[in-house]
Amino acid sequence: MAAPGQRLIEADITREIGASRSRIRDAFRRLEAEGLIVVEAFRGASVRRHSRSDIRELYRARMALEGMAAHDFAVEGTAGEKAALQTIQRDLDIAAAAGDHMAFARCNDAWHHAIIAGGHNAYVGRFLEYLRVPVYRLLFTSFYNSERIRMANTSHQRVTAAIISEDGPGAEAAMRAHIAEGLEALSGLMAASD
Repeated sequence: MAAPGQRLIEADITREIGASRSRIRDAFRRLEAEGLIVVEAFRGASVRRHSRSDIRELYRARMALEGMAAHDFAVEGTAGEKAALQTIQRDLDIAAAAGDHMAFARCNDAWHHAIIAGGHNAYVGRFLEYLRVPVYRLLFTSFYNSERIRMANTSHQRVTAAIISEDGPGAEAAMRAHIAEGLEALSGLMAASD
């Protein structure tokens, strides 16, 4: 995976993956349109660095959209979807208790996807998928310490409990708080790296 700010050299990529230069340029255009890379005249392409303001805006959008998805899942989700969410929550609990960062990150992703799917709103799902791509790398690093895993899982448990008990407003508020906690943790990491 390329790091933020890393230059993407067309000739190197062409040689490494065996694609034509025109296909690489097409890929660069798509990645630039998605906000994942920056292409500058006479300088080439590089992986986009997200500013604190970018991350704050992205997380605030996630708060609104994932909060809505959690609300709708609580109110409209099926018993099967809710049972699947409980299974994922149990897996999160196990990973958190073991301090297993990699398992927790995988379960975290599955948990968010289950809630988005359970909200039954394709537009919300598409918007969130777009928002998740640039932040996934940043999210992944925020779980490295066991205290952060414990805090995130406590937050997950609140959201899951509200969804299972069909408390739409509670699920929305808990999800918004969960994402706000993630933003706070990420902001701390970004400040520490300055």
